[in-house]
Amino acid sequence: MAVFNLKNREIECKIVYYGPGRSGKTTNLEYIFKTYKKQVADQMVTIDTEGDRTLFFDFLPMGLGKIKGCDVKVQLYTVPGQVQYSSTRKLVLKGADGIVFVADSFTIRREKNILSLKDLDQNLKECGLNIFKIPLILQYNKRDVGGSIPIMSIEMMQNDLNKQLKVPFFPASALTGEGVGSSLKECMKLTLVHLQKEFKWAQ
Repeated sequence: MAVFNLKNREIECKIVYYGPGRSGKTTNLEYIFKTYKKQVADQMVTIDTEGDRTLFFDFLPMGLGKIKGCDVKVQLYTVPGQVQYSSTRKLVLKGADGIVFVADSFTIRREKNILSLKDLDQNLKECGLNIFKIPLILQYNKRDVGGSIPIMSIEMMQNDLNKQLKVPFFPASALTGEGVGSSLKECMKLTLVHLQKEFKWAQ
């Protein structure tokens, strides 16, 4: 849940990048950190997990302007995708205001995408949140990879992941940056609309 500091007239919210292991969550934040340096207020913090380049979390504050006279800052986090880090995912999800779900377009990762989305749903419930109510974006990553590695069609991924949710989705390549900014922008937009309702009493 966003933190409202009345004294400093500041709203601090949290967006979490969620998805299966090696889907591109970290690469998303690395691209954002590199490309939007003027909006980055601090260094990116990385904690490596054993056996994978995914991390415990990335921390990336970004200034977003104002909501009814209040400065808005966004903290961007990733979660580790591996099954053994379930408790860490729950910890990072706690207090989330928006989510970017990064799905892997590789055909061989189809089941992992579905299981990760179910994991997100369950962990949100345990945090007192609802997957149908929280601002949520689906990003279909690795669309730039082709040739020898089969990738799923957007239609297949939509059917697997977005049939019930019906949330905005973006084809993307975290390596090239395609769709990365659009995914973040839309998630921030939905999150800010949600916050405006939450803090409608703020002047």
